[in-house]
Amino acid sequence: MFGLADCNNFYVSCERLFNPSLCGKPVVVLSNNDGCVISRSQEAKKLGIKMGEPLFKIKKLVESERVYIFSSNFALYGDISWRIMERLRQMVPTIEVYSIDEAFIDFRGISGDQASKIARNISPILLRDVGIPVSVGISTTKTLAKVAAKLCKRYPKLNNCCIMNNASDIDKVLDKFRVEDIWGVGRRYSKMLNSEGVDTAKKFTECNPVWVRDKMSIVGLRTWKELKGEPNIGFEENLNDKQQICTSRSFSSDLYDHEKVIMAIAKFASSGAEKLRKQNGVTSQIHIFILTNPFKEGVKEDYRSIVVPLNYPTDSTFEIVKASCSAALSILKSGYGYKKAGVIITDITKKNETTGSLFCEKDLGKESELMKSLDEINLKYGRDTLVTAAQGVDKIKYNMNNLSRRYTTSWEDIIKVKI
Repeated sequence: MFGLADCNNFYVSCERLFNPSLCGKPVVVLSNNDGCVISRSQEAKKLGIKMGEPLFKIKKLVESERVYIFSSNFALYGDISWRIMERLRQMVPTIEVYSIDEAFIDFRGISGDQASKIARNISPILLRDVGIPVSVGISTTKTLAKVAAKLCKRYPKLNNCCIMNNASDIDKVLDKFRVEDIWGVGRRYSKMLNSEGVDTAKKFTECNPVWVRDKMSIVGLRTWKELKGEPNIGFEENLNDKQQICTSRSFSSDLYDHEKVIMAIAKFASSGAEKLRKQNGVTSQIHIFILTNPFKEGVKEDYRSIVVPLNYPTDSTFEIVKASCSAALSILKSGYGYKKAGVIITDITKKNETTGSLFCEKDLGKESELMKSLDEINLKYGRDTLVTAAQGVDKIKYNMNNLSRRYTTSWEDIIKVKI
């Protein structure tokens, strides 16, 4: 048996945790730069606010219905996520952290009755100890556990726990479960399946496996087998390191001053290099992209990207920033106001498994020690205490007009109680 613990409207729930007056009211959390909706309360969903919808499109609805808006507070959300995962580890044999608000649970080797008993206790205990509502789904595969967790959110009578281990019950659920809602079936595949008359999970399981593999590759076949009750997606207690590290952001206004765009690129490259070192990786290639505002009328549109191979595998902030800024300078066009930029670190390998270059003139040992000192200083005294000159000392402005306090990670923002 496999389980999935999925936090309900996680970002909104985190905001409500420290502001209970928001309970029962429509609340949305926005993406970076206050751009699009990335989390909605049930009340906001009932108003017709869709996931990913740009804020400017729903501004009138937000004002008329008094919807509460928050900027993404990832420092708060990350800390609450850590607390949930740590508490969950104390209750179950093994977990695989799948995302900031989801974790798979390995119930293999445990009887069905015992697994059910544990599962029913997870949601009330996490609500009591952390304060976040969590849906728990259990079934014979990870994909079916995902389906079960979704049912919890649709049917409040399940009390945040759904156990699907009966074949006839699973068939009934899959018969009403839309194919586009299946874990692992993206927009392109769901469109293709719908065009073939396959609009439910049940119909998908009735497809010929040879046809499924031909149309959706081995990944689609694994999903097909999982829905049939055959475990085909492995369980990993320790997640693999990232194969790509993307750092990007939209700006508060269109940047016609390209020096500011370069400063942003330098910051993104520096942040990516820091994340790269945390997973003990090195990169041989970086990808830089810049684009104008696609939603703004009356301005010249432009999208540019460039892939830059590095001379040797590195985790050096200086090397990655230098290459990124140089590449960005080569693709910026005069007269264009850029709204978004990003740096993607690719071709990542383990540092201790990578052979160095015979033609590298740098002392890589000293460079490694320098990066270690840089990370230690920024960890001790705060992010961006030490930065590259290209990044500059002035911060690029982003729209974060509705940011809540970092209640659990900043002494300045800690809740004060007056007696």
